[in-house]
Amino acid sequence: MNRKLWSVLAAVCALAIVWAVPARGQMSEVKEKAPMYSYVSFWNLPRAQWAEMAKSEASDREILDKAIASGTIVGYGHDTNLVHQPDQDTHDEWWSATSMAGLLNVLEQFYKSGSASTPVLQSAHKHWDNIFVSRFYNWHAGSWKGVYTHGSLYKLKADAPNDAVERLSKTVFVPFFERLLADGTIHEYEIDTEAIHTMDPGAFYVFYIAASGEALDKVNAALRDSLHANPLIGPAFGSVVDYTAHRDYLVRSNATYK
Repeated sequence: MNRKLWSVLAAVCALAIVWAVPARGQMSEVKEKAPMYSYVSFWNLPRAQWAEMAKSEASDREILDKAIASGTIVGYGHDTNLVHQPDQDTHDEWWSATSMAGLLNVLEQFYKSGSASTPVLQSAHKHWDNIFVSRFYNWHAGSWKGVYTHGSLYKLKADAPNDAVERLSKTVFVPFFERLLADGTIHEYEIDTEAIHTMDPGAFYVFYIAASGEALDKVNAALRDSLHANPLIGPAFGSVVDYTAHRDYLVRSNATYK
């Protein structure tokens, strides 16, 4: 049997075993939650406008705080990119709700208030929006300033099972992040796909909010420990994910969750 075929068979077997056996420490079956939708607006702003963007974000909080209080949304935040790339975003603003109606209600309020067309936003070199949906997520209630959000983009292989994201979430992501949420290392996590597809439909995203810079190190250490404790996770993940499309995202965040 040639080495390539053996590698494929080994990965398939690893995937079957990881998906069939609960992760170590997982006490109960992980289940999907009701969908949580997130609207994210990205801007690429000239550096001279960054201070004005901070002022604009502060003025938006009045609308967002009222939406949180009324139950229209469950969370919101503002991010400043820390790893800049040519023609990519420097800032973003987002809010999350348990319905599309909740998302669009807030968006309409921004349009009516005029805050969607302020001078600082009009100065952007580029602007784009995404709407994500997650069925695997959790958070601590509260508000945080100056924390760090880490995001990872992955793309499924063409022959990946239709429920690959669901299975990876149940067996790998949720047990891993729940432990970190419980000990305060992270404040929130979610596994997202696009609700309105503007990019590759095989893409999915893993986001978490780390409590501090030290917490980022703790997440990385926990990931290394998990891979060492269960060496089948790597091959299982690699059997359904095209790593050539993988990208990471690190931002400084101000975030509020109800």
